[in-house]
Amino acid sequence: MILKSLFQVVYCDAAEPWQLGFQDAATPMMQGIIDLHHDIMFFITIIITFVLWMLVRVLWHFHYKKNPIPQRFVHGTTIEIIWTIIPSIILMFIAIPSFALLYSMDEVVDPAITIKAIGHQWYWSYEYSDYSTSDEESLAFDSYMIPEDDLELGQLRLLEVDNRVVVPAKTHLRFIITSADVLHSWAVPSLGVKCDAVPGRLNQTSIFIKREGVYYGQCSEICGTNHAFMPIVVEAVSLDDYVSWVSNKME
Repeated sequence: MILKSLFQVVYCDAAEPWQLGFQDAATPMMQGIIDLHHDIMFFITIIITFVLWMLVRVLWHFHYKKNPIPQRFVHGTTIEIIWTIIPSIILMFIAIPSFALLYSMDEVVDPAITIKAIGHQWYWSYEYSDYSTSDEESLAFDSYMIPEDDLELGQLRLLEVDNRVVVPAKTHLRFIITSADVLHSWAVPSLGVKCDAVPGRLNQTSIFIKREGVYYGQCSEICGTNHAFMPIVVEAVSLDDYVSWVSNKME
């Protein structure tokens, strides 16, 4: 997240060159993933520092020039109790938030909109089945990557598509993920979602996007020669804009 001015914030919702950290969170789930990562990194940093200090201390004090005749230690009850209890406590502090986040990922809140994403070699198709009637088919379209020669100024190479998935912000969404041929994976880092698309099986995930924006993702399962050329673009808009978009699509 970059502060351009006192009143404008620019979020990192797409990969950047030499990026090491996460993209900015757009969902509570992704924020939970980032927070858990930071918590675990805190423990890792302390453990690495302690282990390195112990190694250096042992190498220094027990060098063969300082201790030509080594002492024999066969058993130490106290130290064994310490190095069993302390790691157990650390693992407990890591496990509790980890399990809480894991189970929250499986929770599906009563969705306002259900969208079906179908992986193909090598593009995605989407169905808004909530708007189907007995007289006409559901709102559906294919989403292909825009070739590099057709990109406009400012568009991202290998990430832009001709038909974006338009959804309302601040609304509970349910995505049903499947595949028409081989294994795919529907993944959008800023939304904290990565769901496998398995032929003959329906997987589902719940998403609540906190802010309007355009979020980029890619297929994250090696699915053939054009695996790297089936991006995902989710555009979160206001409810009024979403209603207008649906109305135009249904015409």
